[in-house]
Amino acid sequence: MPVDLSKYLVIGISSRALFDLSVEDEIYRTQGIEAYCDYQIEHENEVLKPGFAFYLIKAILHLNEITPEKRMTEVIIMSRNSADTSLRIFNSIDHYGLDISRAALTSGHSLVPYLEAFSVDLFLSADNQDVQDAVDAGIAAGMIYGPSTNYANDEIEQIRIAFDGDAVLFSEESELIYQAQGLDAFLQYEKKNAEKPLPEGPFAKLLKTLSFLQEQFDADSNPIRTALVTARNSPAHKRVILTLRNWGVRMDEAFFMGGVSKDKILKAFGAHIFFDDQEVHLRDASKQVPSAKVPYKTREKGSTSPEEEKQG
Repeated sequence: MPVDLSKYLVIGISSRALFDLSVEDEIYRTQGIEAYCDYQIEHENEVLKPGFAFYLIKAILHLNEITPEKRMTEVIIMSRNSADTSLRIFNSIDHYGLDISRAALTSGHSLVPYLEAFSVDLFLSADNQDVQDAVDAGIAAGMIYGPSTNYANDEIEQIRIAFDGDAVLFSEESELIYQAQGLDAFLQYEKKNAEKPLPEGPFAKLLKTLSFLQEQFDADSNPIRTALVTARNSPAHKRVILTLRNWGVRMDEAFFMGGVSKDKILKAFGAHIFFDDQEVHLRDASKQVPSAKVPYKTREKGSTSPEEEKQG
């Protein structure tokens, strides 16, 4: 019988997020596609160094080793590379013993139709346009980047994933009120609607899937731990707590920051990845932990994103 990927946690990962391809990317940008292809083929037997998402992906694949009788996750290489220039990627995958056997290699064409075809729950890439296209198609996606120093944890015993709230787990509804009318109006709106669950954001489905996977393990030996790290504070915290309860979601830790920088909390939590929509938070966070920007859906021509409105 064909494999039904909808029954797994499916992560789509670009080659530049999984491996360090900074040299190769520089060749592509400065010398063009032909020079890039020649370089990859000439060096296809040289193993690539891990990229920002490498250890997260390794830990996610480790879930299948914990429960060999019931496979839980699948990781798929999603790349605009051609098959011919991707042999080095597969050689590196084999070298590190990563259980990745599927790939979508589109030779420059859009990845979006294949994200949907592979039932991808989360797409991680170092390419802003690919991430934007995925988000516009309704797929949870983040543009990943990380500390300038070598972030490496070869043996992750517990996957730690941190999320921002508004415009990531929840919709941007409340954030738009804050940006348009200010903090007082935002707090009054949240207080008035405290009993009303927040609409789902782009990462709500992923959080629910992670919560379901957590339920398969004992609480004291769970290989997944999640955290909410939000700029909200009291009294806007109540609606968040009741929303998660309404979703039936387990959130292990929650931090209501009230404007305090998130980077130290994320470092203390030990996040292996942090998802946020605001560059102002990601700048500091990415110095401490691998981080991924969740872009807003593309708006009609002439309109601005919530982040642009806030900065303007």
